[in-house]
Amino acid sequence: MSAFPAFRFFLPLLLTQLPLSPLWAQVARPAPDTATRPVASATAPEVALAATGLDCHHPFGLTDNNERVYRLTTANGKPDGEVRMRVVSLSSEMNKKKTVETHKVLLKSGHYDPKNRLLNMQDLTISCRQDTSFVDGMSEFKPESIRSFRDRKFAYTPVALGWPHQPSVGSELPAGGSQVEVSSSVVDIARVSSMVRKRKVVSGPAPVQTPAGTFSCYKVESEHEDATQARKDIVMRTTYKVVDYYSPTMGIVKTEVYDKKGKLSQTRTLAVVNSGQGQ
Repeated sequence: MSAFPAFRFFLPLLLTQLPLSPLWAQVARPAPDTATRPVASATAPEVALAATGLDCHHPFGLTDNNERVYRLTTANGKPDGEVRMRVVSLSSEMNKKKTVETHKVLLKSGHYDPKNRLLNMQDLTISCRQDTSFVDGMSEFKPESIRSFRDRKFAYTPVALGWPHQPSVGSELPAGGSQVEVSSSVVDIARVSSMVRKRKVVSGPAPVQTPAGTFSCYKVESEHEDATQARKDIVMRTTYKVVDYYSPTMGIVKTEVYDKKGKLSQTRTLAVVNSGQGQ
């Protein structure tokens, strides 16, 4: 079983059928309308965001058809598969008062084993509002956690994970993740959850090298808990530590998963970034 969720950040379609173009530059380019927008018409959060070189219209630099590939390795460095992601669509919406605009990216995300076989695929949404980007809580969902519940009904409740564009070292970030209510037509059966808690920015920014380039990242530590509750008095839990290296311009570029004894069990590293232009 994979040490951490297969889809922990974005998207694929079957990328094995798609050519990969040259890698992106480290910092995402602003959209043309952002570059020319008069500062006087922008809100205070937008002005602060522009000063950082970030673009809320394209969270984590994700543009149409953008592709990213993360390589998974075991504790001893052996290949352990890939997570491949691709942007499907971009959209935006205003709140009812027309004061806050939210920009959204719909992604396809798939997990492949070391033999390049597709294990699972799902849709995820990344959004950006004011000074924070939000990652779909379903990115923490583990399909294997409900495989024993066949021919049942599933009700999913995701809680998005917020990633501030200007993190403060020592600050704590809100919890998030996914919860699934398993039931039949007559009775509730179980509650299955994968939650991320105790998220703390411990250091940064500092350069982090990946096959896709070097990025200025914050180190964020968190506690992950996978739980299955069949009855109120019976809960099976697995808790482990995760360290994310977070770049406000690119998202998470590297993740380290540690087992309950504190030993490194798996690493996920950004390996390929494809702008998708010309496809």
